[in-house]
Amino acid sequence: MAAMRGTIHPSRWGAKGVRMVQGQPGGRGGLSRRGLLKAGGGVAFAGVSIAALKLPFFSTDGAQQDPLECRTADLSAEQRELIVSNWPQYIDPRKKATSTLSVFQDRTGISVDYHDDVNDNAEFYAKVRNQLASCEPIDRDLMMLTDWMAARMIGLGWIQPLDPKKISNVHDNLIEPLRNRQWDTDLTYHAPWQSGLTGIAYNAAKTSEIRSFEELLTRPDLKGRVTLLSEMRDTMAFMLRVVGADPDEFSEAEWGKAIDRLQEVVDSGQIRAFTGNDYTQDLAAGNILACEAWSGDVIQLQFDNPDIKFVAPEEGLSLWSDNMIVPNLAQHQANAEEWINYYYEPEVAAKLAAWVNYICPVEGAREEMEKIDPSLVDNQLIFPDDDLLKTTFDFMPLDDRQTTEYEGDWANVTGG
Repeated sequence: MAAMRGTIHPSRWGAKGVRMVQGQPGGRGGLSRRGLLKAGGGVAFAGVSIAALKLPFFSTDGAQQDPLECRTADLSAEQRELIVSNWPQYIDPRKKATSTLSVFQDRTGISVDYHDDVNDNAEFYAKVRNQLASCEPIDRDLMMLTDWMAARMIGLGWIQPLDPKKISNVHDNLIEPLRNRQWDTDLTYHAPWQSGLTGIAYNAAKTSEIRSFEELLTRPDLKGRVTLLSEMRDTMAFMLRVVGADPDEFSEAEWGKAIDRLQEVVDSGQIRAFTGNDYTQDLAAGNILACEAWSGDVIQLQFDNPDIKFVAPEEGLSLWSDNMIVPNLAQHQANAEEWINYYYEPEVAAKLAAWVNYICPVEGAREEMEKIDPSLVDNQLIFPDDDLLKTTFDFMPLDDRQTTEYEGDWANVTGG
């Protein structure tokens, strides 16, 4: 989300505390849209307590629906309307006559009521859970949610299947690494909006290259000047890799080994804090030397400071997406499918990627970027090559019992 390169626009950032370890003082810093992206998936940061585990999110008895039964007549033909919920600042400026949204409206005649009201996956879930669990409308036709939340809603039967003929661009143009997700292997219910990588960032002016997550956890010269992410799935995916397990499919014993290893690292004093993307300020200032990091954040930092480097660690990279999904009882599904198909046109996808600076999920957009901003064409954090993408992994979908247990383990180690 880099509209103003080299500048973090204050209207895009909120305040959020970080969970400090080893007696470090707490702090407050900026939080981007990505910093909120998977909030609720972890309970380790300030303002969220173990009590969060008692929220309805972790108990879904009686909430299951059948999306083929819980549906309504599609009014798209007579009502050229579309209601969208997305994350803040996750689209190019909508009011410009040449914006992707404006062009979509002009081309299709569909009037878009666009809401940037997905500030947190769990918070959004809480707003819509009672209605979706009871087969009642939420007055939305399309919403963008992160992999794990999209998977959860699909598993509960709250999401409508998409007509593959109406989203043919998705099936034709989705990049290969985002296909065959465990929770929706054939794209029946979702289409990625934007994607990103989780890896390592370091300040090359302050320390030597860091090649692996293992180094991040053990190198003596980094002790006390390393941060890890407060999102459980991000950090624990790497911990699973460190102990030789596969984040895409792991056992309870492997989880136990990984969480025990994290406890050892925390006890050693290696980790300064578990943070959202507050780490960006400390990394740029040299307060920390290295950290677990999100690709979009690093792109923004590099505009101001080329010494900030993003590394694909030897253990690989975590690849995540925010996904377009249609909730049950949406009244304008065909219009939503027009939107989805439109954003999978390579030219449109490139225009969007030039603004948000996350991984573009659309094949062919890189070539179109040559016409829009050639400086971004070779940026591996927007258009990663096949060799980089081969190193990526996902985090195994969790059931309710695993979610409760693993979040509890995570909170115990990180001090949530």
